[in-house]
Amino acid sequence: MTNEETINRFYAAFQRLDYATMQSCYHEEAVFSDPVFGLLDGTEVRAMWEMLCKRAKDFSLEYGNIRLLDEEYTTCDWTAKYLFAKTNRRVVNKIKAHMRFRDGLIIEHTDAFDFYKWARQTLGIVGFLFGWTNFLHRRIQMQARVGLQKFMEA
Repeated sequence: MTNEETINRFYAAFQRLDYATMQSCYHEEAVFSDPVFGLLDGTEVRAMWEMLCKRAKDFSLEYGNIRLLDEEYTTCDWTAKYLFAKTNRRVVNKIKAHMRFRDGLIIEHTDAFDFYKWARQTLGIVGFLFGWTNFLHRRIQMQARVGLQKFMEA
């Protein structure tokens, strides 16, 4: 499978909230990073996608602008629209994915997005006032990691 085919498979599965197919797109030694969860290993990233898919509310996803930078590195843009579970607030998150591939599977995946904009959407006035601070960023990351660990233990 080519890198582009893997990306299409991954995001088409995400559109269907098919976490098992998403998980199968990752290399055994995969790592993932984003502003909310921080750095995750392969086991954690697989669990994260399962958790997010199972908890998704009013979810839709669009992706495109796939750019094959070389035989290993690829970027693409994707936009997720959903209700944030803790506050029931509407979120439109525009993300740039950076992926590195090995053997047709994702071995490194970094999702980059504007954390302050995301915090304003998810937390309202608290996000507006404090979303730009390292304190709130670390607190959100800690809560996300604790939630993921609890999900993995259940």
